[in-house]
Amino acid sequence: MRLTEFHELVDGQFGPVRGGSLVVDHVLTELGGRTAVQAIEAGVDPRDVWRALCADFDVPRDQW
Repeated sequence: MRLTEFHELVDGQFGPVRGGSLVVDHVLTELGGRTAVQAIEAGVDPRDVWRALCADFDVPRDQW
């Protein structure tokens, strides 16, 4: 997944304001206790970050 697609999905699911906050503030325990931004900067595939966010916020699987 490209980074632009990741951000489009985040904005579409959570809204641009909440989504922007989630990627810098929400700690994803599934990804080593890092935020989405930290995980992506560390080389984690944005698709895996998207799935971790979806799991944490109970997004229906058909939207992952």
